[in-house]
Amino acid sequence: MTRQLLLEHINIPRINTFEVYRRMGGYRAVEKAFKTMGPESVLEEVKASGLRGRGGAGFPTGMKWSFLAKPEGVPRYLVCNADESEPGTFKDRYLMTYIPHLLIEGMIVSSFALGAHTSYIYVRGEMMQQIRILEQAIAEAKANGFLGKNILGSGYDLEIYVHPGAGAYICGEETALLESLEGKRGNPRIKPPFPAVSGLYNCPTVVNNVETIATTVAIINDGGAEYAKIGVGRSTGTKLISAGGNLNKPGVYEIELGLPVEEFIYSDEYCGGIAKGKQLKAVVAGGSSVPILPANLILKTIEGAPRLMSYESLAEGGFVSGTMLGSGGFIAFDEDQCIVRNTWNFARFYHHESCGQCSPCREGTGWMEKVLFSIEHGQGRPSDMDLLVNVAKNIEGNTICPLGDAAAWPVASAIRHFRDEFEWHVNNPVESQSRNYGLANYAMVNS
Repeated sequence: MTRQLLLEHINIPRINTFEVYRRMGGYRAVEKAFKTMGPESVLEEVKASGLRGRGGAGFPTGMKWSFLAKPEGVPRYLVCNADESEPGTFKDRYLMTYIPHLLIEGMIVSSFALGAHTSYIYVRGEMMQQIRILEQAIAEAKANGFLGKNILGSGYDLEIYVHPGAGAYICGEETALLESLEGKRGNPRIKPPFPAVSGLYNCPTVVNNVETIATTVAIINDGGAEYAKIGVGRSTGTKLISAGGNLNKPGVYEIELGLPVEEFIYSDEYCGGIAKGKQLKAVVAGGSSVPILPANLILKTIEGAPRLMSYESLAEGGFVSGTMLGSGGFIAFDEDQCIVRNTWNFARFYHHESCGQCSPCREGTGWMEKVLFSIEHGQGRPSDMDLLVNVAKNIEGNTICPLGDAAAWPVASAIRHFRDEFEWHVNNPVESQSRNYGLANYAMVNS
């Protein structure tokens, strides 16, 4: 049974309130950090834990915190990225909805470690319910002495503010988020300077994901070394997975990193197999921006080793035969799903969400959407697949922020692994409008 660090108390009635959260051991990490540790000790525990950013990039959190510049007389900021806009990902929303005080406690501990006295939670604008829940949790924490002036008599002051975004996917990129937070158009900034040196209001800033910040509570309570014992290799701890698609039991799961992908999909403890007894065709393992893999490559590496739910195992083989853990948006496709239609749908999203600042992304995402529309609607040409791969290559690595890469990778990987399905659409334009291609031979596995 997976050890639950984030979701252990999620089903306790009224755990969203301060009273119940406190009764279940809430805010012990704040008391421990303030009374027996100090900012440097908190930072060292986070480093020792091996915690990696849970928003998608997987960068070591303690290392990111250690980069924060500390000039005299200049304020520092912690910004929580709660913009969760990656298609297929909904685990941060789950945390904010059902156990908001876990995030608030993590914000207090993290802000203390960073020397930030004003911190922000930037929430996607459509999440009005979660915004109200967080504001209520902040008010309760403040009323009970865990926010405001001289917290727990420590001499440390902290205010946390919830800031609604305007529903732009691009604002999930940390510098675009900071631009939006400052009241400007959410366009990514050119780096350097990095936010750790010049971030919010040109001051040193750390931007971390909801899950990342919430995890610091367990790290401080149990110790970084204990946390590091969970998981496998450099993929330490637990990870929230948003499981969706054609699964018997979709939902949010907390897994220990290193869990075999096959066990995650088929065991009763987790997703319970593919819905309606159908076969698995493909999986998007980390949200729409990571490469799609056919069933045989998501369950085993190209060498035949079991594929694990970890940063390293999912990436094994590079983009030729691997993918990424990303934000943990795990989408399973059964035998009846159309890869062409799915790829076109993702391309529509990235074209719509491109900020337009970089020409390769602004123009390239539009081209990919148009070409995929033609293939899906029976108007494709034999040269279209090579054209799509070429456009994807011209976008990848040539933009200010990773949205260009996020748009290119799903298209390139879909053609790499399911080219026969694309060719079938082109060669059978009439038939492709009335039925789906089904399973490719190399995507067939025994469920």
